[in-house]
Amino acid sequence: MNDRYDTGDAGYGGGPYEVVGYDEYGRPVYGQVPAQQAPQSQQATYDPYAQQQGYGYDPYATGPQQQTPSYGAVQQPHGYDPYGTQTPYDPYATGTQEATGYDPYGQAASSGQQPRIAEQSAYIPHQAGPAEDTRVPNDTRIPQDTLTPGDTEPPAGEEDYHTEQFAFVEEPDGDSEDVIDWLKFTENRTERREEARRRARSRIIALVVVLALVAVGGVGYLWFAGKLPGLSSSDGKTGTATPVTAQKRDVIVVHLHNTGKGGTSTALLVDNTTTKQGTTVLLPNSLALTDDDGSTTTLAKSVDDDGASGTRGQLDTVLGTSIQGTWRLDTPYLQNLVELVGNIEIDTNIDVPDPDTKKKGTAPLVHKGQGQTLSGKMAVAYATYRAAGESQNAQLERFGQVMQGVLRKMSSDPSSATTTVQTLAQILDPPLTDKDLGGFLANLADLAKSGDYRTALLPVQSDGTLTAQTSDSVVKDILGGTAKSPDAGSSVRVSVQNATGVKDDTEKARVVLLNGGFTFLEGGTAPGTQAASKVLYADAADKANATEVAKTLGLPAGSVAKGSVSSGADVSVILGGDYKPSSS
Repeated sequence: MNDRYDTGDAGYGGGPYEVVGYDEYGRPVYGQVPAQQAPQSQQATYDPYAQQQGYGYDPYATGPQQQTPSYGAVQQPHGYDPYGTQTPYDPYATGTQEATGYDPYGQAASSGQQPRIAEQSAYIPHQAGPAEDTRVPNDTRIPQDTLTPGDTEPPAGEEDYHTEQFAFVEEPDGDSEDVIDWLKFTENRTERREEARRRARSRIIALVVVLALVAVGGVGYLWFAGKLPGLSSSDGKTGTATPVTAQKRDVIVVHLHNTGKGGTSTALLVDNTTTKQGTTVLLPNSLALTDDDGSTTTLAKSVDDDGASGTRGQLDTVLGTSIQGTWRLDTPYLQNLVELVGNIEIDTNIDVPDPDTKKKGTAPLVHKGQGQTLSGKMAVAYATYRAAGESQNAQLERFGQVMQGVLRKMSSDPSSATTTVQTLAQILDPPLTDKDLGGFLANLADLAKSGDYRTALLPVQSDGTLTAQTSDSVVKDILGGTAKSPDAGSSVRVSVQNATGVKDDTEKARVVLLNGGFTFLEGGTAPGTQAASKVLYADAADKANATEVAKTLGLPAGSVAKGSVSSGADVSVILGGDYKPSSS
């Protein structure tokens, strides 16, 4: 609202005003200058610098104008012409104006004395207002130039109160509401944080509980399946509720016959249906067995002499297990089997030369390395290869790798596996049939693909017998049997001393003797070499045994003679330059 002291219209104040201060809004506050009695004849003085001008000021005095409408429903004062149209404009105050003329510069246009309104005193901000009565007379109207759009003039006869006459009570502003809203927001946010923390703690607790249950369940499953390490014991338990001797197993013996170079390799395929564990147990050829007549023999000799049925019975006796069938797998059938399953992938541990190539310097047929893909011919070459100086167990372990690689590629569907077996066109030894072998291999294939399959070598002593430790780790835990090796005194003990100058000849002679059913005793290496070999016996009753030893090693009959025999041996052999391992 405009300050009502800011007027300057001489027709309403009775005299000029001067600035006496500023209100709280920074606007000037005017006070009325005391009037000085002027001569009646003196005309109004021209004030060229008068700044108080109303809305009716027309500096160009263009003549009659339309009255500017008021912003409020207020009545114009009598004789007020905002555009000065009643008298001509006299900028030089020559005294030609009529008494009722309008002086745009704020001076009185009439020579007559105008009625004066009680002097109003303005106050300086921050000071108390005037104490005298500042009411406007009833016949006084507020100039239009002090009104703003929307203001209305109070009706006649009512008192006009000005804002500076009151001490305002501070109204509540929006700050208090903002503070309340902020407190509510802070409180709500704190509650949300606490709720989020509670939910997070609940989730963590639930997760810990779930993980604990999963861990307990996993350990329980491993315990039930007998797969927890360290829980296998000699008291007949392997971490399961079922004793190892009461677990159900399906066992088939496999004899790999090398039709090219001769010799056999034997393994047991074991499917433990109780623990869902598959195993290939590799059996060395030197394993001591008991023949049908009660004499001691070896696994290799039993396969050649006693056939599938006789060897299976002897293995049941020695290992205390029950073998359901025998699978004779000649090397050509192994090659076809690998081709049928689509080649195999294994980690090879040696370079294998091509057996069909005699030229030196040619590239090997099988390269050493991880993840090698082997065809049928390559698989046979790797499974039957034995390098110079290697034991028969090294070749046997390669055979085990090939068998596990075949099982990983074999179909887990019994009907599909049976079709694969039938495609081989083998003649199986009774009571094993194509359907039985196909279903058995399908079960082992499923275990091999899931990682529940392993290969174990049956350790035997130098005389081919089994130790108590061997009985616990393999015979009892894997096969669920009890070892019953033949007595050491039941076979001929042969001591071998190497005088050929070739260290590997001792190992080759040992294999040959063990395969022949003899007990091998290490005699060491002679200080020198000799050309002829000797086979000695001390007791005449052992002459026939000495002759049989010479025949087994491929030595001439003239090498047999009576002489000094090593302690603990029945026959002593000194290998000379005439010993040819390939001929034995």
